Amino acid sequence: MNLNIHHSWKKYLQPEFDKPYFEELMDFVLSEYQNHECFPPKSEIFNAFNHCHFEDVKAVIIGQDPYHDVGQANGLCFSVNDGVKHPPSLVNIFKELEIDLGISYPKSGNLMPWADQGVLLLNATLTVRAHEAGSHQKKGWEQFTDAVIKTISAEKTNVVFLLWGGFAKKKKKLIDTSKHIVLESGHPSPLSANRGYWFGNKNFSETNSQLEQVGEAVIDWKLQ
Repeated sequence: MNLNIHHSWKKYLQPEFDKPYFEELMDFVLSEYQNHECFPPKSEIFNAFNHCHFEDVKAVIIGQDPYHDVGQANGLCFSVNDGVKHPPSLVNIFKELEIDLGISYPKSGNLMPWADQGVLLLNATLTVRAHEAGSHQKKGWEQFTDAVIKTISAEKTNVVFLLWGGFAKKKKKLIDTSKHIVLESGHPSPLSANRGYWFGNKNFSETNSQLEQVGEAVIDWKLQ
């Protein structure tokens, strides 16, 4: 399978690409896309990396699985294509942006502008079979994306990692917290948010505050 991933990542991730598990994973993904409807489109599987180059990474948001309904997933966690109805977690992300920064609720749920500014929107699993949540879990993607997190931790400094919910918080062990900033919160899903674990976390303003402190340009979180 052709690895459509930006060259800035290749020198850091080549050791993973060369491992047997990754070859098996690519064979599995290719077979799935040939025999089933899968998301995101094959050309967008590595969109998170192609819109946020290695040298530009300032913040990392970790999701779990791509959206599995038609037309939603675009390779960035929590993001949907222009014109697609916002899923419940994304609605709550945008509500917290309003609470935190006074940013008005956007029309589009496409988070590409965040990625283009250095926010790596990384799902732990990068593909899924249509209408079958979690169908590509435990096939090798998690090993790869854990390696991505460890590589960022090892090779960079002062990256802000946003860990939302129990699944993402488990990734904290992969991060060197002596040289990076970790912000933890409940998940933006309605189940968590309605119990008071999401709203008011101020993760967006806190990310910018942390970036300012180390002389990095802040993220413009505003979307159209």
